[in-house]
Amino acid sequence: MPGDPNDLLSAYARSLGISVHDFDEDRVPVLTIDFSPIIEGRPGAFHGGATSGLLETAGYAALRAVLIGKERNPQLKPINITVQFLSAGKQKKTFAQGRITRLGRRNANVTVEAWQDDRDRPIATAVMNILMADRTS
Repeated sequence: MPGDPNDLLSAYARSLGISVHDFDEDRVPVLTIDFSPIIEGRPGAFHGGATSGLLETAGYAALRAVLIGKERNPQLKPINITVQFLSAGKQKKTFAQGRITRLGRRNANVTVEAWQDDRDRPIATAVMNILMADRTS
């Protein structure tokens, strides 16, 4: 893992207020974001773009954490990201975590869930297909 867990996050994610809340037993990060005016959509609800940004960030953070553990550092490029909005995010802390469903040499498939009070009742989910390109010097 990097020295600071938030190094797993992009500048965009940090600008929204997304941070690493915790790690599960497999060292996969659980991300969180507090409700604030910068992520409000309709009055009192999370903006869909902020929800999507949290899901995408959690997916990439999960993949980066696993790749760091395998001493790999490829450039990650999205192939496809599909988001399903299940219910409106309320004015409270929201969590998200990605799970690697397939990790190949050049491609990865990741599923992500976002929830608020109850992890078993997600407010949104995502499926991500990611190309892992070799970095050139």
